[in-house]
Amino acid sequence: MNDKFQNDINNLVEEFNFKGGGDFKLIVLFGLLGDFDSFEYAINLKNFIDNHQDKNIDVFALAIGNQDGKEKFCNFTGFSKENLIVVSDNQIHNNLKISRGLDTGLGGWINMLMMLSGINSFKTIKEVIRGYTGDRKAKQIYSELDNIEVLKFLKFSGNSFRQVFGDGYLRPFELATFRLNNMNEIIQNWGDYILHEKYLPQRGASFLLNDKNQIIYKFFSRDVLGYSSNMRDPLGFLSNLIKE
Repeated sequence: MNDKFQNDINNLVEEFNFKGGGDFKLIVLFGLLGDFDSFEYAINLKNFIDNHQDKNIDVFALAIGNQDGKEKFCNFTGFSKENLIVVSDNQIHNNLKISRGLDTGLGGWINMLMMLSGINSFKTIKEVIRGYTGDRKAKQIYSELDNIEVLKFLKFSGNSFRQVFGDGYLRPFELATFRLNNMNEIIQNWGDYILHEKYLPQRGASFLLNDKNQIIYKFFSRDVLGYSSNMRDPLGFLSNLIKE
């Protein structure tokens, strides 16, 4: 591991008091609060923490946004307000050499739309398609007891997925439904979640540290909907590296 990079992470831990008391520490840098990846990753992290209370790990995150956006983001995703820091620009991302995404010089909106179409974001189209077709090698999202509301007018239970597609895997349209709910929340609160459109293409990164703050795992995102090296099991790196 590059000594300068390790020092940069150590400084980040000190500056934002990412201390915790566990044997492991996960530090996640989101892009904008209102990025699709930020929402999806935060919800997955919240669920992981809820389901693994016995794991000795602290999870911290930093995102580009403001306090109003942070409040709504944490209320919607369930991510801990105490463990989320918001900053006003992408200077920290730049310092850590995290991808800024596509930059055509035409503005954040154009850059993001081009990335969503697969330009300089090669895995995005595949991931979008997977949301509609399902994935036998990924876990289901909704249980049969979940009540699902799409765009405020379509309501159904998770049992609908079970009745049509069965159980035990990521069913067709399941991930797309989950992402549509996230997108609806972002659009309804655009002004709070999108601090500045120029940061729309900004990608994120993840750093897993041991009890000496040494980096034992890192991942830099380059694609929209690509916040993990394995999107079939986005938090598999935690399960694999932090043994029961």
